[in-house]
Amino acid sequence: MPSLDGRVAIVTGSARNIGRATAKMLAGEGASVVIHARKDKEGVDEAVALLKSEGAAAIGHIADVSTEAGAQSLIEAAVGRFGRVDILVNNAAIRRNTPLVEMTYAEWREVLANSLDCAFLCTRYAAPHMIKGGWGRIVNIGGISMFKGTAGRTHVSAAKAGMIGMARSLASELAPHNITVNVVAPGAIDTVRSGAAGARPSGTASSANPMGRDGRPEEIAHIVTMLCKPDAAYTTGQTIEVNGGSHYL
Repeated sequence: MPSLDGRVAIVTGSARNIGRATAKMLAGEGASVVIHARKDKEGVDEAVALLKSEGAAAIGHIADVSTEAGAQSLIEAAVGRFGRVDILVNNAAIRRNTPLVEMTYAEWREVLANSLDCAFLCTRYAAPHMIKGGWGRIVNIGGISMFKGTAGRTHVSAAKAGMIGMARSLASELAPHNITVNVVAPGAIDTVRSGAAGARPSGTASSANPMGRDGRPEEIAHIVTMLCKPDAAYTTGQTIEVNGGSHYL
């Protein structure tokens, strides 16, 4: 029997790239999956069709989860269709590349809202369902910018670093309910990047790690899925780096 049979997973930002790979892998372990995006309905529909073609139960949901209403609607969609929420992967984020002296407060807030706020709000509304069920897995997707000071990415680094503090506190608070909270921090991954994300920061390219290549979305999805399995019940409050051996300084 698949290890996540009967479980329900929400993966934010799962229309493409790491999110889609994670949703696909969780579905392969038997979980019913909610595919989410803020605006990319085409990507959501494509991902849902892919999972269904492989025999998985899946639905799609479009929402801005940086708002309370959007986060609530996502959780309600999962509960309304599948009756529960067991797994939450906080993958939704946006990246910007702007020097500090050119960075507006609006841009700072946009990046934090669409990463750290999303993770907080989705966790806030998913956690009661996990507590009720006496079981849960929460995984925040961070990044190498959590550790490496990167020019032009002050807001991204701050948002991703916040994922660690949030996970550690929640790991302590939710442990009595059999809920684990962890962070997976990818290095350079071969994904489709938006133009607004800018060039990849120096020091994260494939040439900067001992393996001499970019990672694949599936390699991140594997670690996330491992943390979501029942066997990972004693792993919580941890940050797992998946970066090909990159060094930060």
